[in-house]
Amino acid sequence: MKQAFHVEIDSQQVNHWEGRICGDVFLSGKIKEENRVIVVLSDGLGHGVKASVLSALTATMAMNFTREHKEFNKIAEIIMNTLPEDSERKISYATFTIIDIDLNGETRILEYDNPQAIVLRQNTLLEPVWWDILIPGEKVRGKELRCCSFTPVKEDRIVICSDGIVQSGMGTARYPFGWGREAMQAYILRLVSTTPDISATRLSAKLLNMAVANDEHQPKDDTTAAVIYFREPRKLLLLTGPPYEADKDRELAQTVSQFNGKKIVCGATTIEILGRELGKEIIDSFEFHDPDLPPVSSMEGIDLVTEGILTLSKVAEILKRYNNTTRLGKGPADQIVRQFLDSDEIDFLIGTRINEAHQDPSLPVELEIRRTVIRRIAGILEEKFLKEVKMNFI
Repeated sequence: MKQAFHVEIDSQQVNHWEGRICGDVFLSGKIKEENRVIVVLSDGLGHGVKASVLSALTATMAMNFTREHKEFNKIAEIIMNTLPEDSERKISYATFTIIDIDLNGETRILEYDNPQAIVLRQNTLLEPVWWDILIPGEKVRGKELRCCSFTPVKEDRIVICSDGIVQSGMGTARYPFGWGREAMQAYILRLVSTTPDISATRLSAKLLNMAVANDEHQPKDDTTAAVIYFREPRKLLLLTGPPYEADKDRELAQTVSQFNGKKIVCGATTIEILGRELGKEIIDSFEFHDPDLPPVSSMEGIDLVTEGILTLSKVAEILKRYNNTTRLGKGPADQIVRQFLDSDEIDFLIGTRINEAHQDPSLPVELEIRRTVIRRIAGILEEKFLKEVKMNFI
């Protein structure tokens, strides 16, 4: 039976203050057909390019082997035997944390030399039972892994990090031996206690910012903080295009009015139909926040009203290139992206009526463009942002 919660995942990273590339790698992926989510964090030896290569290799292997349901000790043995040796220290070294979330059952955590994961149940610590696994093989004889498993419930959180977080501030008057896991844990508990619904994005950002501040804004190591948050799903409906048959207009309006969540309408004809059927006034705006797009409009009961194809095409481009350094503006496409990122379950309702003024009679170009753009957006939201996406045509 599928759990009635959404798994929100986000990570924040910063490079060593003299580095141009991060030696930590964070990966997350969803196996839709198995209702599983896998998260991996790897920290390569040192920092810079060499560390990045080690951690990328480790994280990729960890992700792939976990997908294949390999036993944790086998995954670790393969990884440790595969990594090239560091030429100076004569060790093959990249730490890693693997979290395998079965949304129908247990969550398993495997760690090798990363700071121990912090598991919260609402605003208190949850202490799952940890056990050690000895890694077999000559090259890695004597190395141990930490493992635990638990069944998550709504409002649980898992916080993981690289040692750049717990070692931040090392050598300063305030933290001569580093910030430490206990101080980090206390800080997280304060944040969650004062803001119980704090998002994974905001919590990981605050944790990273504190570590950077501990290092007097010159991070001494590549640093990563990541949060997994099991919570109530936030729902969003995006409607674009009128129904194929005009007598479906009323049904469309009822579907929108009854939807329990945020609502976005893209397209002048579509919002006109809703206004007429629901008896609501459309208020136009003349504030241009994006020179490439018409301004937004508004209507009672709808969270955002924009133009159609041009705006959605720009949404697809923003999502494609989006990363942790992206800063969204106030334009219509930026506002839609912001709503997507703040939502978990996204329903697209796509009207299939053809606007004859905008297409060759032999080829429904406008309709095909609309379908193609929505499919592109849906694919990015599913694969890159792990959103639950549904598409319905009317």
